[in-house]
Amino acid sequence: MSDDHNTPVTADLPDSPVHTTGTDHITIWGSNEDDTIEFYQDLLGMPLVLRQPNLDDPSQTHLFFDTGDGRILTFFVSDDRPSNQRGQRGATGAVHHLCFSIDPDEYEDTMRALEDAGHQYNVFDRGIFHSIYTTDNNGLVIELSTDKYEIPDDRRGDVLATAQELREDDGAEYAKDEHLRGAIEALGLELIEYDLPEASSGVGGVE
Repeated sequence: MSDDHNTPVTADLPDSPVHTTGTDHITIWGSNEDDTIEFYQDLLGMPLVLRQPNLDDPSQTHLFFDTGDGRILTFFVSDDRPSNQRGQRGATGAVHHLCFSIDPDEYEDTMRALEDAGHQYNVFDRGIFHSIYTTDNNGLVIELSTDKYEIPDDRRGDVLATAQELREDDGAEYAKDEHLRGAIEALGLELIEYDLPEASSGVGGVE
């Protein structure tokens, strides 16, 4: 992967005519209501906070789930649509995966819960975070990530941008644990490491 692009990587706001203030919600074409609730509420623990007709097509139901911090994930569902375990087809504009954060203290419990529910999963150390990958009832890849170190929410962008600088200085292909640790220390934040299981990076041919 080349770093020849000219756009700088920085946590500073760009000089643009619009600045978003966060993610309000993401909407997915779902299957049926029962299977969707079983995965997102009963397994992942997202409360179902609103149910109403799809305002563009009242023959469908619109389900709203709170992902844990007030940010919302919604689904258009219909009882005549079966779940799909075949996986999603990759294409320009398609969703590759959704990622939700989990508490590091519940990381291994999450793996056991997925196994008990019959969902296969993979675990990777992604350098700057730890991730569990599984699929939902629609075949959509779901990533459940947890921080390797305690990072204040309002400093996350600073930490990642600083890790990027250290990665570039190091000539590394991707941001690794040492770059993340170095960024936290360079910004004067306390280095608090979570106890997570060892895992491979999962990056093909890049170590």
